[in-house]
Amino acid sequence: MLDKTKPQIINGLNVDDVTALINDVKADPANGVTSWKVKSAWQGRTHNQSTVSSFFISGEEVNREFTIDIDEPEQLGGGNQFANPQEYLLAALNSCMMVGYVALCSLNGIALDSLEIEVEGDIDLRGFLGLSDDVAPGYENLNYTVRIKGDASKEEFEDIHQAVMKTSPNFYNLSRAVRLNAALYVD
Repeated sequence: MLDKTKPQIINGLNVDDVTALINDVKADPANGVTSWKVKSAWQGRTHNQSTVSSFFISGEEVNREFTIDIDEPEQLGGGNQFANPQEYLLAALNSCMMVGYVALCSLNGIALDSLEIEVEGDIDLRGFLGLSDDVAPGYENLNYTVRIKGDASKEEFEDIHQAVMKTSPNFYNLSRAVRLNAALYVD
């Protein structure tokens, strides 16, 4: 018999909390509005440190204190102390999709045994270095592989896969153009 006093935990995710969030957003779409901000400061050479201090959900600020250090390999002028922006970008894509797989599997009562996502892509440095206007400075495409195992059928995992591609914010951000609005202040 299901104990209603204990939260339903599947794959380490509190399904009751996620269900409550879904219901809150259904009841009032304003509850689903979030705002995110990261501030980055140069630390010397190609090292920079990004700081996360909070985010907003439903108009309320939630404090979060994290730092993310970023560098470049020595071959690209860096000190090779931390992952570079491209590696963080790929990790952000993988991690966002992984959250989607775990949440959707958990909400559908699917227990996971393992989940891995691997993404790779090529960047031609002629674009990044400004040597050719005919070469893109970034990825032209990314290839990713999802390896998933759990107590669901192949068809159920395919449905989850399609739903992740439809709902993952970072899948969306990388598969469609995002308008960037720039402001430059010179001190």
